Amino acid sequence: MDKRIYLCLAHMSDDNMEQKYVKEAFDTNWVVPLGPNVNGFEKDLEGFVGQGKRVVALSSGTAAVHLALIACGVQPGDEVLVQSFTFCASSNPITYLGATPVFIDSEPHSWNMDPVLLEKAIIDRMELTGRKPKAIIPVALYGMPYDIQSIMEIAKRYDIPIIEDAAEGFGSKIGGQVLGTFGRYGVLSFNGNKMITTSGGGALVCPDEATWKEIMYYATQAREAYPYYQHEHIGYNYRMSNVCAGIGRGQMTVAEEHIAHHRRLYELYTELFQSVDGITVHGEPNKSYESNFWLNTILLDSELKVQGQEKAYQTSVQGAVGGAAGVVHQNSALHTDCEPNTNVEAMRVFLDAKNIEARPLWKPMHKQPVFKNCPAYTNGVSESLFKQGLCLPSGPCVSEEDVRYIVQSIQEALI
Repeated sequence: MDKRIYLCLAHMSDDNMEQKYVKEAFDTNWVVPLGPNVNGFEKDLEGFVGQGKRVVALSSGTAAVHLALIACGVQPGDEVLVQSFTFCASSNPITYLGATPVFIDSEPHSWNMDPVLLEKAIIDRMELTGRKPKAIIPVALYGMPYDIQSIMEIAKRYDIPIIEDAAEGFGSKIGGQVLGTFGRYGVLSFNGNKMITTSGGGALVCPDEATWKEIMYYATQAREAYPYYQHEHIGYNYRMSNVCAGIGRGQMTVAEEHIAHHRRLYELYTELFQSVDGITVHGEPNKSYESNFWLNTILLDSELKVQGQEKAYQTSVQGAVGGAAGVVHQNSALHTDCEPNTNVEAMRVFLDAKNIEARPLWKPMHKQPVFKNCPAYTNGVSESLFKQGLCLPSGPCVSEEDVRYIVQSIQEALI
């Protein structure tokens, strides 16, 4: 197979609706961060998530987290409880505000925020600091829903708002309700590798008209209603471009199709790996969970032997791996204190030689050097998963034939 099978790339609609809306933006000279496409995309998203929510289209999911934290009143010196097993975009915005992330480890079924550890952390932080944490941020890791009912019960008990990070969980549901609509705010992402894309972009799901207006205010440089520029608060240039929103409007026409395709690939991976000892496909904990399976993930038993395992981590990585496009820093060492097992790294390298892109799971934030001084409530789950796990190609451009080739290649790699 000559073609490269990428992890998750955007796929345009077959009838070129994206081009239609983008052309309209240029034809009408709406090439600014507002306009008909932005308004239309927001309405499409409101219809998709339901529950009477309002949506603000933004420049990124990270911007959505940042604005939600501002709306929750997070200030310097505050603490925010955030899932450790995720990408850094869930926790970085906390530091933008001079606040401190407090990392919560995962439970083993969904791989997401452990409600038991969450409550333990709340009680402990209140005793240590004399103040409640300002917000709770669970994350839909790889599209899998979090135990939102348990998290909501705890949040209600201590009166702490929830910011749902559903950046990877667009269209995922629990109990039939779309993620991002349970908490006070919901974060969506439309990066180039997400379920639908605007090339770059995100959105914040708001509970009502009043909060929608507040978010819109801060997203547009906090401009006051005068015939000149009057600023009484610090704002941000976070509104989505009308051109990007045009792509999003076209993508909304294939959103359900993309979700169905990802779920079908999960079923096929599960079926094909049933006969492969030592490899487990991550699935839904029970029938109330409905993941979009943005990325399909597997765990490799630590006893599995893989071709080239004895050479793992002997040379520095060259080029962009794990989405690290544009990386210019050189590694200071070949190893870190927490890294995937050698059989996982050997499998990644073997698949790369087969033109198959695979990546390790997210490295837990509490193991990242930049957050080494932040409080963390851990149980070993996320570290164990990180050492054993691998993400497999799952995007709309990945065919069933590709999945069979991927599984065949993995079997070939095993000794």
